[in-house]
Amino acid sequence: MTLTYSTICKGCWQQKHMPIPLRGLLSAPFRAVGIKPSRMNPNLCTICELMFERTMKARTVTIDATVLFADLRAYTQLSQTKTPAEMAGFLDEFYDRCANAIWRHDGLLNKTIGDAVMAIFNFPICQADHARQAVLAAREMQREFAARRDEFGVGIGIHCGQVSFGEFGHSHRDITAIGTVVNTAARTQSAAEAGQILVTEDVCRSVGAELANVEAREYRLKGFDDPIRLYAA
Repeated sequence: MTLTYSTICKGCWQQKHMPIPLRGLLSAPFRAVGIKPSRMNPNLCTICELMFERTMKARTVTIDATVLFADLRAYTQLSQTKTPAEMAGFLDEFYDRCANAIWRHDGLLNKTIGDAVMAIFNFPICQADHARQAVLAAREMQREFAARRDEFGVGIGIHCGQVSFGEFGHSHRDITAIGTVVNTAARTQSAAEAGQILVTEDVCRSVGAELANVEAREYRLKGFDDPIRLYAA
């Protein structure tokens, strides 16, 4: 699937109604002064990226967001059968395909953690249906890797709610989201089987009719005293 990027910066248009061109002939003068697609989301520009980083370093904000974790299954077995160079190329492909799915639905690729990725939806691009966009991104990821399911699989977990977003740490500072929502999304991902997407009841409720008839069951997640009801999306 070919990724179609926005021709103008969605952040500048959403926040200021400024049509900053990112691609095409009109973008040339802007690129000449350093305004180009952002590294964290190519539908944003470097102005948004700079403002985002300065804001996060200055303070921590509380936002309503959806958090997605995707993790490679059978990674250890793969690493035993492939050379380091082959594994590097394999991870590059995994990251790139996940990133494209996340960006297509205006999410932020927040972290790559070994053989996993973490994404945030509804920040810095605001989306009224951010939980649905996360589910659509997850489904796209699974379609991307379906042809290689006999070799490996991807487990995905999604949760939504209030998270703290900012720059944390002293000796090693990291711009990221923290909180119960993030932990629950990570634990939900750990319960997902290869090729499966599991979402929490909050996500299911937020998405609505599109997930009205999906399968649900209770799971015992590490760190939670009570069972958590999860839905296969």
